[in-house]
Amino acid sequence: MAKRKRKVTEVTGKKNKKLKKVSAEERVPAPEATRAAAGARPEEGAPCRDPVLSPEEKRVLERKLKKERKKEERKRRREAGAAAPSPQAQRSGAQRALDYLCSWAQKQDSWRFQKTRQTWLLTHMYDSGKVPEEHFSTLLAYLEGLKGQARELTVQKGEALMRELDEAGAGGGDPLLLERTQRIRQVLQLLS
Repeated sequence: MAKRKRKVTEVTGKKNKKLKKVSAEERVPAPEATRAAAGARPEEGAPCRDPVLSPEEKRVLERKLKKERKKEERKRRREAGAAAPSPQAQRSGAQRALDYLCSWAQKQDSWRFQKTRQTWLLTHMYDSGKVPEEHFSTLLAYLEGLKGQARELTVQKGEALMRELDEAGAGGGDPLLLERTQRIRQVLQLLS
């Protein structure tokens, strides 16, 4: 068994020496080699050498070229994308959430539950600037179907907000605070 180990180390040592020799000789590939692999023609007047590359070296060279091509392609896409942003990217989270709510109300086939949209609606439902009055009645209908943890948390947050508003004096004539209080009461009545 000891002899096998020696043989293996001797053989691998010889192979390593050969590989080191080969890699030292071919560390700096000739410019013609990279052009030939890229499919470019060598410059006129330059000596045309046909380098012999091992299959592994060819693969490495091909990978490098492929990476460069991908990088250039991404750069072109980025430049083209910066010139004309897609309409999907221009829409805000508020608009997407309201579209989601309207889609739910119309019972469209394209409607699917989306946690991020629901979370946005639950977070901003008391703000009349973000959820306009015409969408609030639809939101109340949507909240009727709310179940589980989302329902419990919505009730807890609503109760906490009501306590805060009661301690603060319930608006004192501020129309935004009065509207917010009214919305909180409607949600709590619906869910409790």
